[in-house]
Amino acid sequence: MITLKEGDKAPAFSARDQNGRKVSLGEFKGKKVVLYFYPEDDTPTCTVQACNLRDNYGLLKKNGFEVLGVSPNDEKSHKKFETKFDLPFTLLADPGHAIINKYGVWGEKQMFGNKYMGVHRTTFVINEKGFISKIFLRPKNKQHAEEIVELSR
Repeated sequence: MITLKEGDKAPAFSARDQNGRKVSLGEFKGKKVVLYFYPEDDTPTCTVQACNLRDNYGLLKKNGFEVLGVSPNDEKSHKKFETKFDLPFTLLADPGHAIINKYGVWGEKQMFGNKYMGVHRTTFVINEKGFISKIFLRPKNKQHAEEIVELSR
């Protein structure tokens, strides 16, 4: 599970977004980044979280944040999710779990008494210098953008 701590250097990565464009963390040097990990496109809780970030995207941008979502879904799935919910931010495809593993968000989960492996919903706020300034282990999905702005001040 997560071994990264607030104050650690954010691990570098690159992946393809929902449009097939290669995106790397290095592109955002000098900017604050909300890097949020979620289990799957177009599922109830993931949709609530994404729509909260969408509905408050102006607030996040006003406070200097760029938003990057990461899940194990592929580019095609991300494109459908983006289009269906009019998401204004980048979704990174990580089917090989390269980024997910670097950030330590893959692990055992439990639902209805069944154990399985999956992505733990986690958000990392990365500062302008590339260091992790805040980690949300249990994001408030319906108020996630607000908590990011409030707790990242």
